[in-house]
Amino acid sequence: MKGTMKTAVMLGIGKMGFEEREIPTPKDDEVLVKLEYVGICGSDLHYYETGAIGDYVVKPPFVLGHEPGGTVVEVGRNVTHLKAGDRVALEPGKTCGHCEFCRTGRYNLCPDVVFFATPPVDGVFQEYVAHEAALCFKLPDHVSTMEGALIEPLAVGFHAAMQGGAAAGQTAVVMGAGCIGLVTMMALKAMGVSRVYVADIMEKRLEKAMELGADGVINAGRTDAVEEVRRLTGGKGCDLAVETAGTQATTVQTIHMAKKGATIVLVGYSKSGEMTLPMSLALDKELTFKTVFRYRHIYPMAIDAVAAGKVNLKGIVTDIFDLDDAQKAMDYSVSNKADIVKAVIRIQ
Repeated sequence: MKGTMKTAVMLGIGKMGFEEREIPTPKDDEVLVKLEYVGICGSDLHYYETGAIGDYVVKPPFVLGHEPGGTVVEVGRNVTHLKAGDRVALEPGKTCGHCEFCRTGRYNLCPDVVFFATPPVDGVFQEYVAHEAALCFKLPDHVSTMEGALIEPLAVGFHAAMQGGAAAGQTAVVMGAGCIGLVTMMALKAMGVSRVYVADIMEKRLEKAMELGADGVINAGRTDAVEEVRRLTGGKGCDLAVETAGTQATTVQTIHMAKKGATIVLVGYSKSGEMTLPMSLALDKELTFKTVFRYRHIYPMAIDAVAAGKVNLKGIVTDIFDLDDAQKAMDYSVSNKADIVKAVIRIQ
């Protein structure tokens, strides 16, 4: 396909603009996708607000966005499992395929991954993208491309649940009711966890958690979350705690609320990168700590869960913006973090 496409670019901290760029030509193992929805992730907002995440520094003009869904419009000569017209969710990280981690199936740990919207790799706040066909997953007819865009954060939630050994009969607590906390809660429920409680300090987010299927919520700004978990579990504590807020306070709480022998999964990134934790208590309880870095081999499972009605991805979307309103979308998302659960860019 020849021609140009509209691309929203970050021109500097807090500043968005537009460029006309060439529509990419898919390679033999790639497909060209007309993008329809792209989620706005917390990492996009962090780059927009500060210009960097750790060692990853934005050099404008830079394209944000790594949660895409759209429709295939052209396929490379070696692609046989997709055709023009197929609607797909795109897994945003292309790995080397040859390193120790790729060869042992842990490709999310590949040191040479090329990941949308991770500097210097541009993201997908744009009309088209050429992407490796093996990383484009066909959506069932009744799953929308907006839901397809949100398979990416849902994959994080499923990976967290799997890292924690989620199973029937367990009681789990999710700390944080942002997007990742909510998709984690839904993933835990989809995997059969018997009771899943969500803790946060923002009442609107807790209301959303109940709407999406949580068994109960804890407003940690009004009550002691640890004591409430103990009350809910008859003094035993929870079998599994998933920390998605990325704060020292909530991480410490997971250690106190976990029963002996429980598992704690750490998903949220701390702003400081370091925490002081009550490790003597963790040792006394013989807790298992697991961590999460993105996901691996999750997209088919996540798509199936949405298709089966086990996960309500549409329910987490609170705000939709057109690509033309990229500046408004980013500014509003930064200024209204307490009210937004998930915002998406619609590309028409």
